[in-house]
Amino acid sequence: MSPKKPEAASPTAPLDHLRFHRPHAHLTSTFGNDTFALKAEAFARFFGTPTFLGAQTLIVLVWIGLNLAGVTTFDVYPFILLNLAFSLQSAYAAPLILLAQTRQAARDKAQADADAQHREAIAVANADRQAQAAQNTAQLLELLEQNTQLTQMTKQLTERIESLTTEMHQHFVRKEPPQA
Repeated sequence: MSPKKPEAASPTAPLDHLRFHRPHAHLTSTFGNDTFALKAEAFARFFGTPTFLGAQTLIVLVWIGLNLAGVTTFDVYPFILLNLAFSLQSAYAAPLILLAQTRQAARDKAQADADAQHREAIAVANADRQAQAAQNTAQLLELLEQNTQLTQMTKQLTERIESLTTEMHQHFVRKEPPQA
């Protein structure tokens, strides 16, 4: 599966508001998403829980108690089998913990990339809105100028009509009525 780059939202495409909440399926995981990788990560996460630490402490205390009390003698003092179990556990725990950290780092990087893309989309949308606002302002100024010109023309025509009306009135009022 090749990684895909998310496309910038075009003005005609509907905006998917939940896109940053979905898993980043377009990113390939460092260790894959197979069952082993997922189980290994879950097990590595379990290593740091209080449940694991409590259970391990209880097992070690029972192990040592049973061997010291003589109930069983499968691992007498100096508890070489217990040391071997701890060595085996640490041999597997360290790589599993590193695997979990690497997978978390990959998820963090994917989230950071998604956040950066989101911020970029917001910046582009903001720039578009500012450009649209500037265009609207220019159109409003042009319309105001046209309105001012029309108002001036109306005033001039009104004054001209008044002048012509006054002239006609004076012309007709001065004339004397015809005498019979």
